[in-house]
Amino acid sequence: MGFDPRRWSSAAEPHRRQTVTSNVDALLAENDSLRREVLQLKKQIDLLRQRQWTHARSRYQQRSQAQRDESQEKTPSVTADQVERWGEALACQRGWSALRLKELEDLIDTLNRASFHSHLNLQQRLDRLMPGLGTDLLAAVPKPMTKKRSAVLAAFALYGIRSREWLDEDPQRVVFELKNRQQSSRQRRRTRTDQRASDRDSGSYGNDTNPWEFSVRDALQVLGLKRGASQDEIKKSYRRLVKHHHPDLGGSADEFRKINEAYQQLLIND
Repeated sequence: MGFDPRRWSSAAEPHRRQTVTSNVDALLAENDSLRREVLQLKKQIDLLRQRQWTHARSRYQQRSQAQRDESQEKTPSVTADQVERWGEALACQRGWSALRLKELEDLIDTLNRASFHSHLNLQQRLDRLMPGLGTDLLAAVPKPMTKKRSAVLAAFALYGIRSREWLDEDPQRVVFELKNRQQSSRQRRRTRTDQRASDRDSGSYGNDTNPWEFSVRDALQVLGLKRGASQDEIKKSYRRLVKHHHPDLGGSADEFRKINEAYQQLLIND
């Protein structure tokens, strides 16, 4: 038989020994009571955790829904009314008739390829400069593509995040810039012997000819190079200068155009 602590006593004589049943029973009962309380507390803790998790999830869902609602209600950075208004303003400017739809579309592609991220299209490039700008712009330009709408897109390709400022405040300057870019593209397609003397001599604002005509010496000076510079040196200098003078980052559009023309001149004469 095993030892029963409830019948234990320290008295030497058997008749004087007393049992301790009442004390052990009380301890066992208290132990059972504590065990039940612990189980009850665990259940309450689990219930509180469940409620807390449910409340947190509910708040997260509400916050996410609020953000989605805010995003849906956010006013687009460019609207269809603005695009139409800008197109009408450009069409009223001197030199508008010299612009061509196909050449404007080619100009947009050329400007994209000349940007920092040449693999991006206009929408992607504008979205990188200002989140949502390119998406809003393309959504605001309905089909079919007209000369006015294409001119607005070309202005954004040229000026980036400053386009709205230029289109609102100086549409004549925008038309002049676009026309000048078209002239530059045409002249690059000509051979040097086919270029007219008037193209080389003219440089006034609003004139139909290209104001930047360079000799090889002038082009090298613009890019900060010496005669005999290699193709790699020309490209490195060009990339460094366009990053510094790019209109998207607040640089001068005239200086940026001058650098591009010098670079093209060196490519032609390579």
